[in-house]
Amino acid sequence: MSTVIEDIIARKVFNSRGEETIEVDILTTSGFGRASAPAGESRGKAEVIYYPQGGVDQAIKKVEELIAPEIVGLNADSQEEVDRVLHEIDDSGDFSVIGGNTAFAISMSNAEAAANSHGLLLFHFLGGRTACELPYPLGNTISGGKHTQGKSPDMQEFLVLPYGAESFLEAATANTQIHRRIGTILRKKDKLFSGGKSDEGAWVANIENLDAFEVLADVCGEVSDEEGFECCFGVDIAASSLWSEEEEAYIYQREREKRDKGEQLEFILELIKKYHLVYVEDPFHEEDYESFAELTKKVRNCLICGDDFFATNNERLSRGIKMRAANSAIIKVNQVGTLTDAWKTIKIAKRNGYVPVISHRSGDTCDRHIAHLAVAFKCPIIKTGVVEGARIAKINELIRIEEFLGDRAKIAVLPILKGG
Repeated sequence: MSTVIEDIIARKVFNSRGEETIEVDILTTSGFGRASAPAGESRGKAEVIYYPQGGVDQAIKKVEELIAPEIVGLNADSQEEVDRVLHEIDDSGDFSVIGGNTAFAISMSNAEAAANSHGLLLFHFLGGRTACELPYPLGNTISGGKHTQGKSPDMQEFLVLPYGAESFLEAATANTQIHRRIGTILRKKDKLFSGGKSDEGAWVANIENLDAFEVLADVCGEVSDEEGFECCFGVDIAASSLWSEEEEAYIYQREREKRDKGEQLEFILELIKKYHLVYVEDPFHEEDYESFAELTKKVRNCLICGDDFFATNNERLSRGIKMRAANSAIIKVNQVGTLTDAWKTIKIAKRNGYVPVISHRSGDTCDRHIAHLAVAFKCPIIKTGVVEGARIAKINELIRIEEFLGDRAKIAVLPILKGG
């Protein structure tokens, strides 16, 4: 069956924040693929540049005039070749010429087109017939930090992880129950609470960090007892957004607290111990490898995850591995631009015992591809919210995949959280 790329079409669409973004269609002689690019609000310094100077309009022009002549005629089955050509067209190192999101949309739509050409679902095309593990959903329930405006917690995300569930559907159902009950509690705690939500569908409320942890502890305990499996929780501190180079301290404006590196470490250790956190993301700023390593050494049964810290960059991850800094890594394909680059980072993580967490972006689209990537690349956790349309698109796709797999479907294994 021929999978030669016959055409590539780029257009302007919008993400969940109403921001302009790029969508790409790739047509082969026997198939079709489409992908649109997301955008993060909190971005690591090592991320690629989203768009060339001139924004989405300029990116579309680059596709038509610069990229299409080189891509059309290639074999969509050769994902590495397509991604290599994108790097050859843009040799800047950070995709500043064509845009990282442009590369992402082309790379992902190519994979979809190749799978479609063979009559396969994307996860089967990329992961083979043995791909049958569903990830646990890691969902944002209360938002703060850069994801909100006005009075809210300093920490960016308060997350739930129902890792005791025996199926993806069970886990997703538990997350929705937890999210709903948190909303009910927040209405009781704050008479002025309006039911507001962030980009990711998490509640935005006038509460402090420790109040948010108490709410999660109570609700997760209740739902765990009712469902008969463990629903635990964690936090994305997004510490780079709290760090002040001038003061060499983390500034918690809501708490009116200032913590130096040592105090931040003790604070995080105290939170992990008190609330039995199973997941802590970006607890230190993105250049503080030493503190990441120290925290990782001192905790057990907890994922210390790097997002801005690693930025899906295999060089940064390799440095972290040498120092034993963190034990988990967020994987966001558009942080590095192409599927091949992201897959290299995942392989490095898995080979060294780091847990890869495939992730959405706060400004996302209803593109469902990361659901397939989680299964194809055996990422045991997918971070993709609990509610809100762009998040539900991914959650529902995983429910469909689980149903499609039938008796072959199984939930991922997370020995690091079970004392293994």
